[in-house]
Amino acid sequence: MGSENFGLWLFFIASLQFFIRTHCTIVGITYVHEPSVKGAVCLDGSPPAYHLSEGLGAGINNWLIQLEGGGWCNNVTTCVLRRDTRLGSSKAMATELAFSGLLSNQREFNPDFYNWNRIKIRYCDGSSFTGDVEAVDPATNLHFRGARIFRAVIDELLAKGMKNAKNAILSGCSAGGLGSILHCDIFKSLLPPTTKVKCVSDAGYFVNVKDVSGARHIEEFFSDIVATHGSARNLPVQCTSKMKPELCFFPQNVIQLVRTPIFIVNAAYDSWQVRNILVPGVADPRHIWNDCKNDIKNCSSIQLETLQDFRDKFLNALNGFGHPSSRGLFIDSCYAHCQTEMQETWLRADSPKISNTPISKSIGDWFFDRSVFQKIDCPYPCNPTCHNRIF
Repeated sequence: MGSENFGLWLFFIASLQFFIRTHCTIVGITYVHEPSVKGAVCLDGSPPAYHLSEGLGAGINNWLIQLEGGGWCNNVTTCVLRRDTRLGSSKAMATELAFSGLLSNQREFNPDFYNWNRIKIRYCDGSSFTGDVEAVDPATNLHFRGARIFRAVIDELLAKGMKNAKNAILSGCSAGGLGSILHCDIFKSLLPPTTKVKCVSDAGYFVNVKDVSGARHIEEFFSDIVATHGSARNLPVQCTSKMKPELCFFPQNVIQLVRTPIFIVNAAYDSWQVRNILVPGVADPRHIWNDCKNDIKNCSSIQLETLQDFRDKFLNALNGFGHPSSRGLFIDSCYAHCQTEMQETWLRADSPKISNTPISKSIGDWFFDRSVFQKIDCPYPCNPTCHNRIF
């Protein structure tokens, strides 16, 4: 490495360290070694884990829980592949995480929640915290216990003071955002009736649409998840009594059943869903979509028409959401996935906005009943504040 390149590398490292020091909080890991729920373990049998940054002052009795995302494993083969990684084992997890965005402890970056108890529950089960299978195959040592993990961590947090919560939020990103929808009412039921409880789902509103080849790839994938993890018993019975359990893994079929106030943050052109639901690799063997999937600015006019059609289907899937004041919507026209955990999309001078309102203010106003926020952005490329993903 030349001296000039080495100097640039050192400058980059120093800039990154400065950003982390000034914008993030480093929070250590806590393992649940003696869970109150028997058998609450990760895929490999290791204990569940979470990161807790304690609240201060007026926020000491307020709790914000964030469920980590990270996709799913849908059969023994894919679960074995993630079993020994951070998404399947607490042994492989980083012992420290940087908290930013809605988890930040700095008022200027997180004005409504900075002094709350802020927790990230690590994701190591591959089922959006819905799995519950007692048997363990000795050949693979796979444990499908996601629902038990959720309950065990919540029980430990209740014992640490959440039983006295004045305000509480269950949030999550991606697979964790789906988990926050599926567990929203359960979470409320575990807290005192006097606690003000609401839920936030970030990039968790996965829709059941055909891919560009005409196949229902995502429906088959979700069917395999539910079967592998024994998830059906942890999905709303009002849904599973009317349709196949895997269909109850889609928010569009369960959101109307959620009684607890809930806020949906999602990009109408969700980059993960475009890349994995609309145009999964198996549906594009000639890789015609690669440039478009990597950067929406590279999409052809025909591809943009397909993306606009996907947006229409996404908005149609929100029809069951309803519009009572207890519910919130921030559906921007960005090509993005997960926008609450990153400072640049949660609250910064150049953060994405709808009606000149950033995500942080829309959620804060909604939680504290200052105003109702139910906004759907105009179609791409209308919003110049978007932070579009480039892969």
